[in-house]
Amino acid sequence: MALPFRGLCPLGALCLAAVLAGCSGETGSKVLPIGTVQGSGAVSPLRGQTVVVEGVVSTTYERSLGGFFMQSASGAEDGDAATADGLFVQWPDTAPAFKPGQRLRVRGQVLELGDAGSSLTALGSVTAQAIGDAVIAPVTLNAPAANWEALEGMLVRISAPLTVGRNDELRRYGSVGVSFGGRLFQATERAAPGDAARRLAAENARRSLLLDDGSDAENPASVAWLTDANTPLRAGSEIIGVHGVLDQRHGRYRVQLTQAPDGVVRSERPPPPAVAGNTRIAGLNLLNLFNGDGNGGGFPTARGARDMAGYQLQQAKLVAVIQALKPDVAALMEVENDGFGPDSALAQLVVALNAAPGSAGDWQFVDAGDGPGNDAIRVALIYRSGRVTALGRPATITTGAFAHGSRPPLAQRFRVDRGPAFTVVVNHFKSKGSCPQATGADRDSGDGQGCWNAARVAAASQLDQWIRSDPTHIGGDRALIIGDLNSYAMEDPITTLTAAGWRDALALSGVAEPYSYLWDGMAGRLDHALVTPALAPAVRGAAEWHNNADEETAQGYPTGEPGPWRASDHDPLLIGLDLATSTR
Repeated sequence: MALPFRGLCPLGALCLAAVLAGCSGETGSKVLPIGTVQGSGAVSPLRGQTVVVEGVVSTTYERSLGGFFMQSASGAEDGDAATADGLFVQWPDTAPAFKPGQRLRVRGQVLELGDAGSSLTALGSVTAQAIGDAVIAPVTLNAPAANWEALEGMLVRISAPLTVGRNDELRRYGSVGVSFGGRLFQATERAAPGDAARRLAAENARRSLLLDDGSDAENPASVAWLTDANTPLRAGSEIIGVHGVLDQRHGRYRVQLTQAPDGVVRSERPPPPAVAGNTRIAGLNLLNLFNGDGNGGGFPTARGARDMAGYQLQQAKLVAVIQALKPDVAALMEVENDGFGPDSALAQLVVALNAAPGSAGDWQFVDAGDGPGNDAIRVALIYRSGRVTALGRPATITTGAFAHGSRPPLAQRFRVDRGPAFTVVVNHFKSKGSCPQATGADRDSGDGQGCWNAARVAAASQLDQWIRSDPTHIGGDRALIIGDLNSYAMEDPITTLTAAGWRDALALSGVAEPYSYLWDGMAGRLDHALVTPALAPAVRGAAEWHNNADEETAQGYPTGEPGPWRASDHDPLLIGLDLATSTR
C-alpha cells in the first residue's frame, strides 16, 4: 500500500498553491543539513520535531510510494560519512509534482515510516518551495556498503554484478532479491550449526539487497525495469549496472530503480541431467499433488491446485519432468494421501505417465496398503516394471518419530534382471514450519537449524535402525535413502545418518555446490540421496536438475507455461547405479 500523506490543512488545492508559494513561514528558519536530520543511527535524533532542510529532488514516486526523495546538492553535504544525505518526503499525488534536479526548501515533521529497527526516515506534514536547480551525483558501489543506513535516501550506482537469488516476488511486487559476490547458500548448508552458521548468516545478510520497481502496487502488469519481461528471470542470473535510490521499507533495504539496469545476463535453463549406470533412480517432491475427488470435482482441496485446470497443468508438468529424467524408479513426496484406488492422485499420475507420448506404458505404483500414515500427504514409489522387478511386499513404519510430523517412510526391494537386489526407502521428514507449535527441544534454538530439529534427528536415528532391521524381510545391505529430509547438509539429521555410515551420493559423484531449494534468496539442499557402504561402489553418477528452484514462482501452476519448468518448488534428484559392479 502507498505510504499515507498527512494533510497540511483542509483547504485542499488552495492550501497547496500557497505551499508552492512558500506560505508556511519557513523563511528565516534555520536550515539543517539533511545528514543532521538523518543522524547516524537507525532512527532520526530529531524524530517528531519540525525542521527545515534544503536539497535536490532525486526521484519522484508520488503516485506509487507517496512522495519523493531529495538529497543534499553536491558540495553541500554535511561531511559526515556516518549520516545519510538523502531523505524521503511525503507528498500527495494530487499536488503539482516536482521534477528531479529541482532544488527545494522543505519544512516538515520528522517521521520514521515502517517497523522499529527497519524504518525509513522521512518528512511529513510538508510545505515545500522550489529555489532553483542543482546537481547531485550518485554514490558508486562495487561491493556491499559497510553501513547501508548511511546511504538511506541517496542515489546509488552499483557497478558490481548482482546475482539474482530471490525471484518469487518479481511478478507480484516488482522486486527481486540479489547478492554481491555470487549466489548465496544457506548457512547450515556450508557451516556447522551454531557460531559458524551464525557468522555465515551474518555475511549473507551483509551481501544481500533488494531491487524494486518504485511502486507498492501488487501484481503489476509489467515490471518497469525488466527488459524482455516475458522471459523468466531465473535465480543465478546477473544484473549489471544498477541505478536508483536506496530505500528502506517492508523491513528491508532496497534500491528503487530509476532506470533499467545496464544489462541482464540471464541464467539458462539446463537440460535434463545425464548419469552413468544401468539403473536410474529419481527423487521428486511433487508440491502437493491433489486431484480433488478423482472425477473432475472436489476442488479446491486442502492443498495443491485450486481447480481442475490447475491440477491438470500440475500433473502435466510432473509427467514432463519424469519423462525427461527417464528413471526406472521414482521416489515421490507430497502426494495426496487418498489411498491406492483408481481415483487416487497416485494412480492417476501413473495412468498419465503410461499415456504420455513415447511412454513404454509400464509404469506401476507400489501399493503400501493402509496409509502410509494419517498426514494429508504421503510418500510414494513408482517404477517401470519393464526395467526393474519389485520383490516381496513394501514396508513402512508409523511409530515413534513417524507417528506425527515426519511422514512414514516407504521401503521397497527391487532387482534389475538377475543382478543384486537393492532397497529404495523414500522419506519426508518434518518441515521447519509451524514453529509456534514447537515445544521443548523442538523450538528454534538459534543455531541455524530452525524449529523441529529434534524431531528430525529422532526420525533420522529411527530410520537408520529400521532399515538395519531388514523391514522388507528379504535380506541384503544395499539400500538407498532418498527424499526431502528438510535438513541442510551440515545439520544434525544429516550428520546423524552420515555418522552411522550412510554415504552422500552427490558427494560420491563429485557434484559441486549442490542445492535443491531456495528460501529467502539462499540455496541449499533439503533433498538428499544417501547410500549404504555396500551400495556406494555401484553409484556411477548423481545430479540435481535445476528446473524448479531457480524458476520464478509464476512459472508454476496454475498460471505457468506447459513443460517441466517450476513443476515443484524443489529440484529433483537423479542417481545412476551400475548394479553389476556392486558384486565384484
